[in-house]
Amino acid sequence: MPTLTDKIAVVTGGSSGIGLATARALRDDGARVFITGRRREPLDAAVAELGAGVTAAVCDVSSPSELEAFYRSVRQQAGRIDVLVANAGIGIAAPLGEVTEEMVDAILSVNVAGTIFTVQQALPHLNPGASVILTGSTAGTRPDRGLEVYGASKAAIRNLARGWALSAHEHGFRVNVVSPGSTRTPGLLDLLPAEVLDQAQGAIPLRRMAEPEEIAAVTAFLASDASSYVNGAEFFADGGYAQV
Repeated sequence: MPTLTDKIAVVTGGSSGIGLATARALRDDGARVFITGRRREPLDAAVAELGAGVTAAVCDVSSPSELEAFYRSVRQQAGRIDVLVANAGIGIAAPLGEVTEEMVDAILSVNVAGTIFTVQQALPHLNPGASVILTGSTAGTRPDRGLEVYGASKAAIRNLARGWALSAHEHGFRVNVVSPGSTRTPGLLDLLPAEVLDQAQGAIPLRRMAEPEEIAAVTAFLASDASSYVNGAEFFADGGYAQV
């Protein structure tokens, strides 16, 4: 039974991987979904795959002005935002000694500043009682070699959620974090060599990587009224990796 009927949802970074699976899950639960990405071609492919009920817009989440324009468009088309999934993010692997200024700037501008602006610019458009969901990572708790900067950016996401949860009653929304572990997405499979992925899978108590749909299911729960009293929490969807 649909749990998001008549809800308006936004998913940043919604053209592939976990974002695409999340857009599909929210759409299947009855929501009208708007997705963003930085490139038109993947967005068009996502809309073609997802079909009716999904609208796409090119938007760089590190740009407050682009986000403002995007949210104005959503407001004009749908009137409000009930669910905001701040999912856009990037990962760059480099061990200490090989980290460059460009890597740090790229990761922090998208993962940290992008998340801040994604939520901040949405404030005038959030419906009272809206659910804001940030995509974290087990790397924020248990970083792997070469992903320390990425892990630091995801630890910042968790702290942002803690701080925003304290004033959620003032802004009229609740905020939570979904932190995936290793997930079979194009980004992860392209980022790390096969032997590293095999080692990571062996360290997961369930002995397998997640499918994007399994992460999306947790996000869909937090988007629904079934989680109406959940605020400031971090939900790990990691097969137990960061839990034991």
